Amino acid sequence: MKLSIIIVSYNVKFYLMQCLDSIKRAIDGIDAEIFVVDNHSKDDTVEYLTATDHDVKLIASHHNNGFAKANNMAIRQTSGEYVLLINPDTFVGENTIKECLDFMDSHPNAGGLGLQMLNCDGSRALESRRGKPTPMTSFYKMSGLCAKFPTHKRFGKYYMCGMSWNTPGKIEIISGAFMMMRKTALDKVGLLDEDFFMYGEDIDLSYRLMTEGYDNWYIPAKILHYKGESTQKSSFRYVHVFYEAMLIFLRKHYSHTGFWLYIPIKTAIYVKASFALVKILTDNVNKMLGFTTRKNRRNVKYVFIGKVNSLEACRQIANRNGLIAEYIESDEYSNKLGHTTLHINADNDNKVYAVYDITAYKYETILEIFSLKPNKDILIGTYLPQHNMIITDKEIIS
Repeated sequence: MKLSIIIVSYNVKFYLMQCLDSIKRAIDGIDAEIFVVDNHSKDDTVEYLTATDHDVKLIASHHNNGFAKANNMAIRQTSGEYVLLINPDTFVGENTIKECLDFMDSHPNAGGLGLQMLNCDGSRALESRRGKPTPMTSFYKMSGLCAKFPTHKRFGKYYMCGMSWNTPGKIEIISGAFMMMRKTALDKVGLLDEDFFMYGEDIDLSYRLMTEGYDNWYIPAKILHYKGESTQKSSFRYVHVFYEAMLIFLRKHYSHTGFWLYIPIKTAIYVKASFALVKILTDNVNKMLGFTTRKNRRNVKYVFIGKVNSLEACRQIANRNGLIAEYIESDEYSNKLGHTTLHINADNDNKVYAVYDITAYKYETILEIFSLKPNKDILIGTYLPQHNMIITDKEIIS
């Protein structure tokens, strides 16, 4: 078998449905298997997959085992030449997986591969390419120097921003949101470290691949990553787990460094975590008191783009939910550039979701459209006719 795909899911049934739909399009003609490991979801994910998706190999855990352990459960059952770990809050282009496999086949020393992840406005996610979080690189990130000087050779090393986005290049850390690995390399370096509950395990595994002499690569193939729909980033638990992962990695790989370096970095992590917790607490208090920023009070408009039948279904959903909406009949053959050719009114008072009918536009076309002209006020939305639902980064509407 050529490829084994593993998706770890936790309470994201509808995002998972879209992810699976895009993957099945992308593996057409490829000898592949798909594993979904459900971490004890409460949203009927297991029941849905059991009843409707017999192509998926389902592992239904009775506990939330975290990302690393859940992936390892499936990895042990795989038979593919390559293993792909992919988040459920993503979708891929129709040719994305084939591009990745072709690249891995032609680069025999490649241990792992990542690609260009897009944010919901079409901009490139910096997490697509990362450098090793050495103590100094981590310090530049934690202190804000990386954000202030993102293209600086030293200060910007965390996100490797000096690299070209449009050509393949060697990187150090691959994001676990989309991480394709050669199975023989994985057998050599070992599975994900289960000391990491969530976050950090991709950094650790990438580091071990390099330590064993493999190359990690970035290629400019695209996916959308909703960035966190499978986690609650506004929760105290998120902050605890995220910064605990940083400490685990630091202890595991850099505890041998001198006291003068290890202790300041550890202190910086605790300080950063404390500030994050204070911000969460402040935001929660403001919400309880009814205080919202002007940005949070912006109007939301939905522009539906697709075939006649889909537009009518979207109209019914919009009316039922009281949405401000506009409807445009189009497909990628009549209008390859989609919403970028339309006069969409998006400004500081309005946020727009350009919602594409996936029977009128391929996933890869939607990604290309948004990446050509990113706009922070115009965000990706999709309409899935087979499930009669609208998916955005913030909600599922049906």
